[in-house]
Amino acid sequence: MRRHILTGTPGAGKTAILRQLEYDGYTVVEEAATDVIALRQAQGDPEPWTKPSFVEEIAALQRRRQERAATLPGEVQIYDRSPVCTYALATYLGHPVSPVLSHELERVQAQRIYAREVLFVQSLGFVTPTDARRIAYEESLRFEQVHRDAYTSLGYECVPIAPGTLPDRTAAVRKHLS
Repeated sequence: MRRHILTGTPGAGKTAILRQLEYDGYTVVEEAATDVIALRQAQGDPEPWTKPSFVEEIAALQRRRQERAATLPGEVQIYDRSPVCTYALATYLGHPVSPVLSHELERVQAQRIYAREVLFVQSLGFVTPTDARRIAYEESLRFEQVHRDAYTSLGYECVPIAPGTLPDRTAAVRKHLS
């Protein structure tokens, strides 16, 4: 089983690429952070990312999803973000790296869960806000750099997926996967 991470700056078009890949038959494992945000907001917390427990919840959900995905079909799985992204998020937000996240980072490194080349979707030059994405374009670029630094510091190589049309970007991902 080959597990590939697709990541990038908020609003870069990552989700559209993932939906196209899923439509094309690839197994896609969903992002955890957006789901944690949606659940906590539905429970009445308008800004769950302000709590240090936020990154711990994401890391725990990512692990459960990765372990469940081991039973899914296909030789290639594409992960919408990873625990390294959660580490970058903790760094960006100024939250401590919790024991749960630290353990998960150690586990994915020791077991070599993910391919060492990370598909890094580059910014489109703007950010469209959502309930879960409340970041300005300039901040998204800083967050993008925090992500790159996190991956490279842990020994991953960021493979850029350049701005362009959805078909072009999806083709670039497919080319890397083959």
